[in-house]
Amino acid sequence: MTLEEATLKIIEIANRKGGALKSKVKFQFEEGFILLDDTLSPTLVSNEGEGADCIIKMKLKNFDKLISGSLNPMMAFMSGKLKIDGDMSIAMKLSSLF
Repeated sequence: MTLEEATLKIIEIANRKGGALKSKVKFQFEEGFILLDDTLSPTLVSNEGEGADCIIKMKLKNFDKLISGSLNPMMAFMSGKLKIDGDMSIAMKLSSLF
């Protein structure tokens, strides 16, 4: 999965479930980042922007597994495949999106 493909997946999710988080979340990868701004209506998804309430750091291959359902978010966090900076309660809400 590329950063562009991951961005398109997040846009698809935002179109279906926008408004569920009411926060800004940044998905940080080695290749770049995706900012999901769910404080706006409609939800904004971009590869630019600043600041987020919660930053999720992981590899794109693990992100692909996470959104396909083959990687459990809690297990990814416990095993270090997913790191969280910022508001942990927002990270917990992410499971409702995937």
